[in-house]
Amino acid sequence: MPNYANPVMPLYRGRFAPSPTGPLHFGSLVSALASYLDAKKNHGSWVIRLEDVDGTRCKTEFAEQIVTTLHSYQLFSDENIRIQSQHSDIYEHYLSLLKQHGHVFPCNCTRQSLAPNDGNHPLECNSSIKKPHSWRLKASSTVYQCQDRIQDTLIFTDDLKNSPVLKRKDGFFSYQLAVVVDDHLQNITHLVRGADLIETTAQQLHLYHLFGWTPPSICHIPLITNHIGDKISKQNHAKPIKNSHLPTLLRALHYLKIDLNAPTTIAEALSQSVKAWDPDKLKALKDLPLEEQDLHFI
Repeated sequence: MPNYANPVMPLYRGRFAPSPTGPLHFGSLVSALASYLDAKKNHGSWVIRLEDVDGTRCKTEFAEQIVTTLHSYQLFSDENIRIQSQHSDIYEHYLSLLKQHGHVFPCNCTRQSLAPNDGNHPLECNSSIKKPHSWRLKASSTVYQCQDRIQDTLIFTDDLKNSPVLKRKDGFFSYQLAVVVDDHLQNITHLVRGADLIETTAQQLHLYHLFGWTPPSICHIPLITNHIGDKISKQNHAKPIKNSHLPTLLRALHYLKIDLNAPTTIAEALSQSVKAWDPDKLKALKDLPLEEQDLHFI
């Protein structure tokens, strides 16, 4: 694969990239704050990107609601918001490069046929492009590692034994390809995201390697979990948060180990939080159980 060199990189560029499959919930607010505070503490830029490549689940009204909610908490993108669904031609270009160098293969397999293997697809199948097909990244035996500021050293030894879909049979691109291409094209230097995305890291590092790109620094914050240990998410019916609600912001900051001295406005709270942000305080925490007084947030 040719070396498509990175553009000149700024000192720090972070991002928050929600998928608009529902309104912003409490767990997502915590993730947005972590990425925002880390960028501002390091005198960097922070951008919002809407990861709406899944046209079957993402909706425009949810995208609008998410942006409105972020703005109500004074979380503004330093640049125009990038909307993934408007850039399918770019993802097709980079998929074609992977095709040219033999790093992907067509796949006619169905969920039913993969069920005996728990949905995994470890080997290249004998599929035809004349039938409905997805495009999968070839599995790899490469071992990757990254130094996570919160989780310490992450070593991925078995994470590449599955061949993930990069483009679906219905023509929609997958998160794995789009997120790597967009982070590169937007010159993102630092990722601060939830620990649930650790499992996607190896495949993303593999794509960076195949394209000859330098991956960003990556760290994963502990997850906000409910009383049975499940993460707070749309899949678990997390409730939308209120807009412009200072108590909600203060409780979200609490889970980032930031407890402020009675700020009276959201702007004041954010200003104090940038100074107080310290990811080292989140080390050694597997997750962050939701406290009893905060159950109404989910």
